[in-house]
Amino acid sequence: MTEQTSKRSLFEADAVRRIAHVFVHDLEVNAIVGVHEHEKAGPQPIRISIDLTVRELPGTSQDQLEHVVCYEDVVRKVQAICEDDHVNLIETLAERIAASCLEDARVHAVRVRVEKPSAFEECASVGIEIERLQPLT
Repeated sequence: MTEQTSKRSLFEADAVRRIAHVFVHDLEVNAIVGVHEHEKAGPQPIRISIDLTVRELPGTSQDQLEHVVCYEDVVRKVQAICEDDHVNLIETLAERIAASCLEDARVHAVRVRVEKPSAFEECASVGIEIERLQPLT
């Protein structure tokens, strides 16, 4: 690995390593999340961003959807997770989203950012950002 390569972010596309960067930024969903009673009463707006480091496999250039990690599938999974039962912590929500992304073996790493834009009037949003790697096999 060259010095140039070693300094690269895990979430950058990289021709040498055949890595693609698939992303979903600022997905707006509603979820029942929070520890306070008013948060448990109903859904609140949540903003989610996901960055995936994806191993490009042979066939990627064949212009066929089944050869790539589909961002529509990622969005639909996130929406389903957010429509599921109440969770206390956005950290838990982020972990569930990350785990769902890593179900695809082509995904080497995932970064998930979950924001609550209406939690406080004094700021634009609060939240959590996590990074997770594909488990070694």
